[in-house]
Amino acid sequence: MIKINENYKKLQASYLFVEIGKRVSGFQKENPDKEIIRMGIGDVTLPLPSVCIDAMHKAVDDLTNIKTFKGYGPEQGYDFLREPISENDFKARGADISADEIFISDGAKCDTGNFQELFSQDSVIAFPDPVYPVYSDTNVMAGRSGNFANGRYENFIYLDSTEKNNFIPDLPSKKADLIYLCFPNNPTGATATKDQLKKWVDYAKENKALILFDAAYETFIRDESLPKSIFEISGAKEVAVEFRSFSKTAGFTGVRCAYIAVPKECKIWDKEGESHSLHSLWNRRHSTKFNGASYPVQKGAAAVYTPEGKKEVKTVIDYYLANAKMIKDSMTNLGYKCTGGDNSPYVWIKTGTSSWNFFDSLLKKTGVVCTPGSGFGTCGEGYVRLSAFNTKENTEKAMAKVAQFMK
Repeated sequence: MIKINENYKKLQASYLFVEIGKRVSGFQKENPDKEIIRMGIGDVTLPLPSVCIDAMHKAVDDLTNIKTFKGYGPEQGYDFLREPISENDFKARGADISADEIFISDGAKCDTGNFQELFSQDSVIAFPDPVYPVYSDTNVMAGRSGNFANGRYENFIYLDSTEKNNFIPDLPSKKADLIYLCFPNNPTGATATKDQLKKWVDYAKENKALILFDAAYETFIRDESLPKSIFEISGAKEVAVEFRSFSKTAGFTGVRCAYIAVPKECKIWDKEGESHSLHSLWNRRHSTKFNGASYPVQKGAAAVYTPEGKKEVKTVIDYYLANAKMIKDSMTNLGYKCTGGDNSPYVWIKTGTSSWNFFDSLLKKTGVVCTPGSGFGTCGEGYVRLSAFNTKENTEKAMAKVAQFMK
């Protein structure tokens, strides 16, 4: 008799964005003439940069010619993409990450979910609350959570991120082995300074812990005093890996391309206390379970680092940041406290009411879709998240509808 992985029974309800989709679909079915403006899920709306499209077209042409045809590529990614990543995303900012420490993949969601496979089942997991659900749910699936009670799993360390600490979590009072951090933060839009990240690096070194740093939204940082990579922090190469994505950078949500930086200095220990290379272990896992991102997609991603690509990407990010400012200004003018919107595509809004009730009411009365904060954790109750990834026209329309709804 085939049996279920019992850990899956511990997962709470459906995945957050699946539940949102169900509610929106149900509303749309009942109100077919009602316009829906989606400002919940962080999906982009602008077309891909033309330089990326041109590069992908050329790559497809390469596959039509026996002299330029490509079959299986290197699982770790082609050098034509890994090298500009190393030079532009890291070395240009003083972070010494080499091309062979970068692993190309088909998405940061997959990477953040898969990376926990390298660690023992009894590893103690810490992550912010509110938090991107993938961090929590994949560790539940792996059997690290314990039972669920009063809105939380008993074995996880929850790092409360609240208005009181400006949504930057404090160091844990208990020892953690694996720490998830995300800046600019999803969902709160908060950003961390170098001094704040240095505390986490020092903690990880002292406790032989590892930081899984999600930098999927680093492109939105315009304040040059803020770090875009944890590897800008001294000592981080010994205790951190970093996840990046082209989804929000260049609109690759439907194309799928991302990468992880895994420094060779990072160590992991077995039960006998012997150290092992985390880079080698991830390379083993990655090459066993993944056959590499497609050649045309990697060519498109590499075009991001050309002068034309950098210019086009900046224009797109400026567009979304203008939307974020519009959302934040509108909600602030309506009397709501907001975080994010600066150096981030998300605006975290304090409603002071039930997150799901606000979601349902806003959808019913305006057709605007937000994300209920409680879906990100107990500290998210009383908040909602609005995304800046819609068009300027829809953002203006949505804010006008919200203003009318609030009167």
